[in-house]
Amino acid sequence: MKIDLKKLAKFLVKAKKKTYASVNRMKIDSERPLHEELEFLDENLYYRDSYVGFFQAPGMEEVRIGKDGKTIWTMAYSGGMLPLYQKDTDFSLQTFKFLKKAMSLVDEEAPYRGIGELKEDDWKYICKVKGDIKRFIGHEKIFFKGKVVFSQDFIGGLVLGR
Repeated sequence: MKIDLKKLAKFLVKAKKKTYASVNRMKIDSERPLHEELEFLDENLYYRDSYVGFFQAPGMEEVRIGKDGKTIWTMAYSGGMLPLYQKDTDFSLQTFKFLKKAMSLVDEEAPYRGIGELKEDDWKYICKVKGDIKRFIGHEKIFFKGKVVFSQDFIGGLVLGR
């Protein structure tokens, strides 16, 4: 099956803006205990983001053809707040708020996590990616007053069967 990569990129941007980066997240009942799960359906494409944890919250995003259809794209991510900040819930919530802002600016050129770079007051977000939507690896960091407070790796791409 041939996948329209431009359509996939456009869908990923829309899905990310409607789920984790959104104020009105599309949260659903989780299939697994203690997991947060978000979903978005548009035309024939279905997006699901599933993660567990708070200070460190590994997870996975997937895109399927229809809600119960074949998975065509995935991305796994892992990381979170640096150890020094893992007991500070209030500061972590501020950090995640800034992360959501960066993710809400994601674009079709790099529809993985957030925008390449965002600066706002004492906050700075950086996202670096190697590869393209078919196969990629990346890393994102959030700085507060020049110090790294959040760091996360991600990897993913198309799912190709036999």
